[in-house]
Amino acid sequence: MHDYNNYNLEEYLDGVKTIGMCGHIRPDGDCVGSCIGLYGYLKHHYSQIDVDLYLEPIPEEFRFLKYTDEIKNDAGNEKEYDLFIALDASDEERLGDFLPHFKNAKKTLCIDHHISNHSYADDNIVFPNASSTCEVLYTIIDEEKIDYDIACALYLGIIHDSGVFKYSNTSELTMKIAGRLMSKGIPFTEIIDRTFYEKTYIQNQILGRALLESVMFYDGKCVFSVVRKEEFEFYNINASDLDGIVEQLRLTKGVECAIFLYETGELEYKVSLRSKNVLNVSEIATYFGGGGHVRAAGCNMKGTVYDVINNISERIALQLD
Repeated sequence: MHDYNNYNLEEYLDGVKTIGMCGHIRPDGDCVGSCIGLYGYLKHHYSQIDVDLYLEPIPEEFRFLKYTDEIKNDAGNEKEYDLFIALDASDEERLGDFLPHFKNAKKTLCIDHHISNHSYADDNIVFPNASSTCEVLYTIIDEEKIDYDIACALYLGIIHDSGVFKYSNTSELTMKIAGRLMSKGIPFTEIIDRTFYEKTYIQNQILGRALLESVMFYDGKCVFSVVRKEEFEFYNINASDLDGIVEQLRLTKGVECAIFLYETGELEYKVSLRSKNVLNVSEIATYFGGGGHVRAAGCNMKGTVYDVINNISERIALQLD
């Protein structure tokens, strides 16, 4: 169990009249779930506070959540908030275009669970052993004030960052919280199917191609695959269509580490890393300027695919040899 007893969101709201909040760039399930969950909580129970939520455009499958139509995608003019809250973002740079609002706020708060988070806000509630930022958020708000809509958002985040309760960051507390959220009457099966497992035909095609063209190395302990710019254009896809590929690679029998790259520019790649039992991929990602969790992390790298895999292989060797 994690010692959350020292933290209560209420303490940070004293005298606050305006709140700005955001999650990380390219928002995933935990980012969206925690942001929407907190936004709904504040709107519903602290109506005297003026709240703005900033996020880059979110995946379509998350739009069933209440309040998603109130998200501001454009940073707009710089504002001075009494409090600005960063959720699920391991460092300032992950706040993207919304960083100026964070920098300009009178007070800042970070709520997160990334092991690579070095407490960049004025106040930080960071629990690296938690399954998700949604789990951390659940423990610092009033459970009795969590309604159906907030519960849907928090459950979404927990299932996405725990891999539907199978990743190593899933704890007894994670399961208890999920059970309490389910007791709010949420459609938990539908949330899992629609947002985690369901794929479009095109997404299945690109997944199949990525698996077909994957390469095993390091005596079968590692596997990698890459999606290039021309494939983005051919299939008319975006980055969110690639969700789940690295996890499917990780499930390859005998593999300890899976690496998935997609091209973001000329000789530039977004790299996702996953491991099973031994490798600390957060350590590897942090070395290359990224971050994440012990078993799931990511970074951006430059060079040819050969350069990227070669450089990552050297860091893998330091841990496996």
